[in-house]
Amino acid sequence: MADSTILVGAVAYTANVVPIWEGIKDYFADTGTPIDFVLYSNYERQVDELLAGHIDIAWNTNVAWIRTLRQSGGRARALATRDTDQVFKTLMIGRAGSGMTGLGDLKGRRVALGSRDSGQARILPMHFLSRAGLSAADMDLVIFDSDVGKHGDTGRSDLDALRAVLDDEADVAAVGVNTWEALTAAGDETVSDLEVVWESEVYNHCNFSTLDTLEPEVTEAWVTTLLAMDWENPEHRRILELEGLREWKRAELEGYQSLIAAMDEQGIADRW
Repeated sequence: MADSTILVGAVAYTANVVPIWEGIKDYFADTGTPIDFVLYSNYERQVDELLAGHIDIAWNTNVAWIRTLRQSGGRARALATRDTDQVFKTLMIGRAGSGMTGLGDLKGRRVALGSRDSGQARILPMHFLSRAGLSAADMDLVIFDSDVGKHGDTGRSDLDALRAVLDDEADVAAVGVNTWEALTAAGDETVSDLEVVWESEVYNHCNFSTLDTLEPEVTEAWVTTLLAMDWENPEHRRILELEGLREWKRAELEGYQSLIAAMDEQGIADRW
């Protein structure tokens, strides 16, 4: 680093990203680890920039984290994550009263999946289906490659898949639990016509990633400051709510194993 300021990268997947990062920047301003941020249009570019040393820390999806780990030859470090990232799930959503009760019922059905770079709406659903003994040939796959480069962060492909179910173009849709919870919390009227057919095991989603070239004392001080954000503090809560969490947590790597297995078995390259 040219000075004591830590440069953090994030992907601009929604208009909320700017106020989130302005708030986080203000929070860190009076600490021993001030930050600035750079916004990217896609995660592939952000991974490249981290590996090139142009940023110090990247706010990565789970797919971007695994690519960072692999492309760095294992030199990447996962620092921190949201509490909600440690309890992430994929849900299969069908019409209410469909009679489907699990993945085994999807044989011969029309299954709507999201973007090819979305862990929650495409990569992991195919992994879980394979583990249940189903191949792509056993289903009629309805694919929505929306917002490629954002790794499913916009939720657009999840919503496209759900719309396919509502329009009788698919029998079931794979979506991230965050998309479903947002719709139910908002009282979206379409939710009443849908039901959860199946839900996956818990896995991890986003994390703050860095390389081992960032000094350990710097990363530790930065993580300690991040973890000190307090839900009971109104200024902190405003930022936490926008980013979809109540508490920052230290990263745990076990929750990425299912996605690593999924990317390996599907032959997903380190770049699209």
